[in-house]
Amino acid sequence: MMKLPLFLLLISLVTQTSLSEVTISVTPTTLQKSGDIVTISWSNVDSPSKLDWLGLYSPPDSPHDHFIGYKFLSSSPSWKSGSGSISLPITNLRSNYSFRIFHWTESEINPKLHDHDHNPLPGTAHLLAESGVVVFEPGHGPEQIHLAYTDVEDEMRVMFVVGDGEERSVKWGERDGEWSRVSVARVVRYEREDMCDAPANGSIGWRDPGWIHDGVMKDLKKGVRYYYQVGSDSKGWSTTQSFVSRNGDSDETIAFLFGDMGTSTPYATFIRTQDESIATMKWILRDIEAIGDKHAFISHIGDISYARGPGNQIGPMQFTELMVAVNAGFLTALNLTCQGTLQNQLGPELLQPRNLYYSFDTGAVHFVYISTETNFVSGSSQYNFIKQDLESVNRSKTPFVVVQGHRPMYTSSNENRDAPMRNKMLEHLEPLFTKNNVTLALWGHVHRYERFCPVNNFICGSTWKGFPVHAVIGMAGQDWQPIWEPRADHPNDPIFPQPAMSMYRGGEFGYIKLVATKEKLTLTYVGNHDGQIHDMVEILASGEVLSGDDSFGVDGGARTGVVDSTFSWYVKGASVLVLGVFVGYILGYASFSMKKNGNRPSWTPVKSEET
Repeated sequence: MMKLPLFLLLISLVTQTSLSEVTISVTPTTLQKSGDIVTISWSNVDSPSKLDWLGLYSPPDSPHDHFIGYKFLSSSPSWKSGSGSISLPITNLRSNYSFRIFHWTESEINPKLHDHDHNPLPGTAHLLAESGVVVFEPGHGPEQIHLAYTDVEDEMRVMFVVGDGEERSVKWGERDGEWSRVSVARVVRYEREDMCDAPANGSIGWRDPGWIHDGVMKDLKKGVRYYYQVGSDSKGWSTTQSFVSRNGDSDETIAFLFGDMGTSTPYATFIRTQDESIATMKWILRDIEAIGDKHAFISHIGDISYARGPGNQIGPMQFTELMVAVNAGFLTALNLTCQGTLQNQLGPELLQPRNLYYSFDTGAVHFVYISTETNFVSGSSQYNFIKQDLESVNRSKTPFVVVQGHRPMYTSSNENRDAPMRNKMLEHLEPLFTKNNVTLALWGHVHRYERFCPVNNFICGSTWKGFPVHAVIGMAGQDWQPIWEPRADHPNDPIFPQPAMSMYRGGEFGYIKLVATKEKLTLTYVGNHDGQIHDMVEILASGEVLSGDDSFGVDGGARTGVVDSTFSWYVKGASVLVLGVFVGYILGYASFSMKKNGNRPSWTPVKSEET
């Protein structure tokens, strides 16, 4: 009578033994800086499921359902054997890490628990193993290093983050290791109560942001490459970085511009991240390296990190933007997304930011940054700033004026929620732009690229003088926007027809490169899947706007069925002189086109629509 219970007891003991034999290990267990890679290995997982998963936890004692991110064990090629490994770069959140493995099956999926994309979140009922603690070793210098302009041309600001408020400095010189100057950085910090909404200000979402240090390198020579480090002797210095200082005597302007980049993490999270941002940064870094010792700056016009989740969603942005921000000035246009921020668009509960709108000259271009999130209507402080600034531009020094803001004045993506904002911009800002001959207006918010003709009140002009060229450049990484045609897996997305004033619109992620001299400003749209130019427009100081041509060799999104620009007729006229056999045909066609179109502005087709 005792054999059956004993048999069952033995089975139970064997089962418990097999579960307890699941092992997990992490190497290394001590890291020096963000981006260091750890390898998590496991073995002896019995009857593995394709939904078994690895969770990242910081701090290590977080509850099971408070993971930072996760990876399915099935991402390891050997997972079916019950063993495998996953390697991940880790961000320093000023807190230790641990890793846990859970068993999860399809029958346990809870449809009520899902992430930003409505994918089910992993279940935590069956813990298989938990690792030891992974720590970041102190003394290896600051992180999250950014350069930015100051109001003074011979200065460069550098900002960085460390784990304490002790004194740090920036040292710099014209040769690596030969530091001719040192400047102490000021230090600030924000706290949980400064966050405007959950989950960032909650006990789960809050993460220690560290201490933000702000140093200024002064008395820089014009157009010289400087090397610099930030940190301290006692707490460690950063690796050496370099930049080329601004040169007020140069007529050349080089800038890389984009909006709505976001960030990317090497693991899944509660909130969608922007994987395309990695490729965008890769190609910008290529272009910065290619220009050598020429000065350039990077401009981000809002929606930088999409930090809508816990505090740990903010830190990983350094994996994208910081690849280039240490080497060139990094400028932004404001976009606040906190809940309840309308009272001059800035609630009293927030930290009061500075420099909501500003301007500066570099080379042949006067740049103006405005805030579409703060009051810009006639009579407001910002309106008065924009008016005074545009009226005081020295056109002999900077013949081109480029305005940048987050929400677009012109876009084909006519979502109803943004219509009131666009109407206000058209009413109050467009007259300022046209009266003061703004050359180019760049916008983000819509996560696609689109370029318009020189336009005023929805009418195309034949010159940018009185008819600024508008372009939407919010295509750096965020993908919450439909492309111009519906996708099979997004049947409810709206279809926005391409109006006649829209000269090109594309579905390719990427960025804008701006190169200008006193004679010409060239704007090129670089796609991040191939690093090639997908659209181009040349803007002459004389007022002409020369649309792109057919030489790029990729599918595009230009207008079709429209007539050529004035410049294109000149090119065709030159071709006639060389190829006389076509004289009669070309002149006949030109005569017919001019009669048909009268004095309407004309534009060059580039490509068919890109998706």
